[in-house]
Amino acid sequence: MAFFEVIHVADQQEAAIIVQEKLEKDLQADTLHVLGLATGSTMIPIYKRLAESSLDFSEVTAFNLDEYIGLEPTNINSYAYFMQEHLFGHKPFKETNIPNGKALDLEAECARYENQLNEHPLDIQFLGVGENGHIAFNEPGTSFDSVTHVANLTDSTLGVNSQYFGDKEEIPNTAFTMGIASIMKAKKIILLAFGEKKRPAIEALLGDTITKEWPITILKKHPHVTIITDIK
Repeated sequence: MAFFEVIHVADQQEAAIIVQEKLEKDLQADTLHVLGLATGSTMIPIYKRLAESSLDFSEVTAFNLDEYIGLEPTNINSYAYFMQEHLFGHKPFKETNIPNGKALDLEAECARYENQLNEHPLDIQFLGVGENGHIAFNEPGTSFDSVTHVANLTDSTLGVNSQYFGDKEEIPNTAFTMGIASIMKAKKIILLAFGEKKRPAIEALLGDTITKEWPITILKKHPHVTIITDIK
């Protein structure tokens, strides 16, 4: 029997409390050993709450969904920097894994990361969702069978992400990303979505159709999904 839960919250702070409680329960039950992490503004209040909590992640291995190609880990717009700033710099993990944005052999880096994921099955994967329904950087049209790969970012995604880059900074238009099949292997998925701009994506997920044009809709086939949202 599939588990599909929608939790409506007033704001991201309430969502962060719920996330903390869920992780604490799994840590206490010794069922959380590998945690998949997302980035972006959706996750900042979540990570702030976790960073300030008493939760112990020292025996948890972390994997991030994606990373821009071409950015050093020290670049303030890299996801490696984001994670250090918002979580890893405050909470020690057993091991942290993020695709290497400066890898010279892109195909080899994709294979290396996917192999790591296969060796460390995800217990919980956090997801946000793009306005166009993308999960990680799996843009509309991405195969549901995709594994870790190089994604070409759409104009929609680049437009949203441009807010994080200065006027003279060039936004990378490619990124390493876990594939949809990679994500779907996680035992549990926690999807977080806030704000009216995410309404079409959430309505697509809660509708009747599974389509590559809305990558988020594949989550209907996952056995254990929790949606935490302020969209009603």
